[in-house]
Amino acid sequence: MSYHRDMARGWESKSVEEQQSAADLTASGALIDAAKKNVLERARIERQRQELDLQRERILSERTSSPVRRAALEAALADIESRLALLT
Repeated sequence: MSYHRDMARGWESKSVEEQQSAADLTASGALIDAAKKNVLERARIERQRQELDLQRERILSERTSSPVRRAALEAALADIESRLALLT
């Protein structure tokens, strides 16, 4: 009878060890996933910033004598600059 109890403890400790190593692997995998997401998020933000910069340059390069068109360009420029400020 004591033989089986010792075996049970041995198997139990191995099971606990396996669970701990599995938890460590899961935790390190989660850290890697979080790092990948962080890199992807930074790349997405940088692409958005570049897109907004290009739109801003296009608006600034436009010349018009129409007051209505000028007002629309100024409103678009203000919107782009506010969106750029949010990304920074």
